[in-house]
Amino acid sequence: MRCEDLMRRPVVSCRENDTVQVAARRMRDAGVGFLPVCAETGRVTGVITDRDIAVRAVADNLPPGTTRAGDVMTRQVISVRPEEQARHAENLMKQNRKSRIVVLDREDRPVGVISLSDIAQTDQKAAAQMLKEVATREVRL
Repeated sequence: MRCEDLMRRPVVSCRENDTVQVAARRMRDAGVGFLPVCAETGRVTGVITDRDIAVRAVADNLPPGTTRAGDVMTRQVISVRPEEQARHAENLMKQNRKSRIVVLDREDRPVGVISLSDIAQTDQKAAAQMLKEVATREVRL
């Protein structure tokens, strides 16, 4: 199975200059906890999670209406290409302890997202093992 067969689309994203409040509202409205953060060109420059908002913005009492998503996002982007095998995405998620990764086109624009739940729908045994490995998260401040 290829990543494009597994990924969810359309991708809900935000821009680096969007506020944390805008990012949080997009997450709420889309029912997700993860957004790729894009430059004006559409190229992914980071990701912002509900955890990033809680740990880097709310915990530090940063105003959500003026704090930029680009200031609290995770800059390390773990990604795959649509044509790559889903096993590759699973391995990256395990190695990097990520429950969601971005699928990027050749210009590094987001075309999909693969989550642990997407993998669970196709391979419950692999998802259970991955959950064990992903659950041990490192603290990033």
